[in-house]
Amino acid sequence: MKNFINENFILHSDLAQQLYHNYAKHLPIIDYHNHLPPDQICNNHQFDNITQIWLYGDHYKWRAMRTLGVEEKYITGQASDFDKFQKWAEIVPQTLRNPLYHWTHMELKNPFGITELLNPASSAYIYEQTKEQLQGQDFSTQSLLTRFNVEMVGNYRRPYRSSELS
Repeated sequence: MKNFINENFILHSDLAQQLYHNYAKHLPIIDYHNHLPPDQICNNHQFDNITQIWLYGDHYKWRAMRTLGVEEKYITGQASDFDKFQKWAEIVPQTLRNPLYHWTHMELKNPFGITELLNPASSAYIYEQTKEQLQGQDFSTQSLLTRFNVEMVGNYRRPYRSSELS
């Protein structure tokens, strides 16, 4: 079976594939909507687990969880990071046909290299795999921005250029 997220994901025509792979793929990203706090970028923050990088500030995921009846303790409350991630894994299959479903799996594939679909049965494995990878220096905030070729990060106060972070 072909992976859900592959190199031509959402590129449904030959022209779309040519335009993306030959022109757009390697262009820098100007990120006007980023969920990372500026101090985490400036201090080159290292995340302990996927919950911290995915769920701590993502109001889109929070909205989906609230809409689907998840208790607040698993969203912004005192539940453990693993329990919060587990609740997100329970919600993901219900987001099919919503961009959150696609974003979740795109974010697992790149940068983590995980192509398994996130659901309650795969959540513990995915949590541990990402936790291990996040310990590496190439998963710090600045390293991730560099990996994704982010040239500028927008912030409500002022933009930060990648050249300012070094």
